[in-house]
Amino acid sequence: MSGLFELADRVVIVTGASSGFGERFARLLHSSGALVVMAARRTDRLRALADELPGSLAVACDVTSDDDCRALAHAAIDHFGRIDVLINNAGISNISPIADETTAQFRSIVDANLVGTYSLSRHVGLQMLEQGHGVIVNVASIFGLVGVGRMPQASYAASKAAVINLTREMAAQWARKGIRVNAIAPAFFPTELTTDLFATDAGEAWVAKMTPMGRGGRADELDGALLYLASDASSYVTGIVLPVDGGWTAV
Repeated sequence: MSGLFELADRVVIVTGASSGFGERFARLLHSSGALVVMAARRTDRLRALADELPGSLAVACDVTSDDDCRALAHAAIDHFGRIDVLINNAGISNISPIADETTAQFRSIVDANLVGTYSLSRHVGLQMLEQGHGVIVNVASIFGLVGVGRMPQASYAASKAAVINLTREMAAQWARKGIRVNAIAPAFFPTELTTDLFATDAGEAWVAKMTPMGRGGRADELDGALLYLASDASSYVTGIVLPVDGGWTAV
């Protein structure tokens, strides 16, 4: 059974690896034996993390730049010779009512969260098509499945909903090519993006009230979902969205 989740010597790219989910994922994958390629804009944090994870590779990348996405894919191939898994985790948000969020702000969020995911998936996917195998895991959000309302962020919700259907379309196009594509849809976990929310009693109370399990997620509670979708444990699974949300989307 332990072999189901085996990732030893798999080459895995993780974007947004300088903090939050991305940093956690990089550490988890490295501890599982993967050869991790860590990408983010904040190179100082990447280098510090690379120093802690022997054998890993740090690559500066802004996913809104198609050239950066292409260069990241090439750097992984040049260094390790292949790419087995891509974790599209990089993303940003903008909490703002629709009446206040400008079109330029909306477009910037969609560019980072959706277009960046497409761009890197395409460049990495070209390599995976040549190999005849590969796994892509997109980090979406529960707000790609339901509305936000009291925490208004139309651009984020729209971009993550689009990532979910992009996941399905990539899965459908590449299933017969040996490439699986799935998504994780987390609820609220303590990260840089949610620091203000979890810093107040009112914020924690709101999360507890809205979540059937009565609390936000712990950092480790995404580990199982990621390892499942990244490994051969999910070898007959493609095109799905796995909510990790304490029941948020069930009600």
